[in-house]
Amino acid sequence: MVGFTHVSVMPGEVLHYWVTDPRGVYVDATVGAGGHSRRLLEQFPETRVIGLDQDPMALAEARASLASFGDRVRLLGANFRHLADALAANQVVAGVLFDLGVSSPQFDVPERGFSYHFDAPLDMRMDPQNPVTAFRLVNMKSQQEITSALKTYGEEPWASRIAEFIVNARQVEPIRTTGQLVDVIKAAIPAARRRTGGHPARRTFQALRIWVNDELGALDEGLNQAHAALASGGRLVVVSFHSLEDRMVKRRFRQWQLDGVGEVITRHPVLPLPSETESNPRARSAKLRVYQH
Repeated sequence: MVGFTHVSVMPGEVLHYWVTDPRGVYVDATVGAGGHSRRLLEQFPETRVIGLDQDPMALAEARASLASFGDRVRLLGANFRHLADALAANQVVAGVLFDLGVSSPQFDVPERGFSYHFDAPLDMRMDPQNPVTAFRLVNMKSQQEITSALKTYGEEPWASRIAEFIVNARQVEPIRTTGQLVDVIKAAIPAARRRTGGHPARRTFQALRIWVNDELGALDEGLNQAHAALASGGRLVVVSFHSLEDRMVKRRFRQWQLDGVGEVITRHPVLPLPSETESNPRARSAKLRVYQH
């Protein structure tokens, strides 16, 4: 298994917007390998961090990376939908960061089952304690449910046909691996369409990953809890990587502003500089939005 090496997206921009109090407590709701938190702790020596991550592999890396900061860091194995539980009663914080999506190591470890580039068991769980796997959804959910998920979470134009082919294929034998699923998807999409728009399995794999991990449901709950935990003047910073997340964040920020409980700092999303996307292609789809309580 490869190590957990992850490059934080827009590190300078995140730090610029995240920090409002040089002595404050900050929540890194997706601590990953600890890149953003490390920069915060290094540049602002009186800050403290509460870091959350549901992936044990990421959390182990964060513990190693941030060990030198001692009791300035508290790390918890938890999904950010449980952010309120991670805080002390009535505790308020200076800022919360959500760096969403799947990290490079999760994609690059074949046995995690996130990538269509490797033949591996159909898994896709960020939290290994999650009872729901991609195998379970692909082989047990109805054709209608699969179609709906591919349309909603993947915005896949061939959702109905892919779902039909999945159901037909699993009647012959269970679809156990990512390679089997890719073959089914390729068979479902006409050859002329497969030659455009990137890898034909991209949207289906995105949809299954979101479905397995209930990413949008978790984000919905996590945003509300983060907003409730912010001190006056504190900021919520969100880096998203696909349109479903970004739309949810944008709408939630607008609603809070309309409700008179803060303001949107970024009228338009902050995008990575070309120099960053050249060195880290996975940053290309990143959008950063900021809300201040």
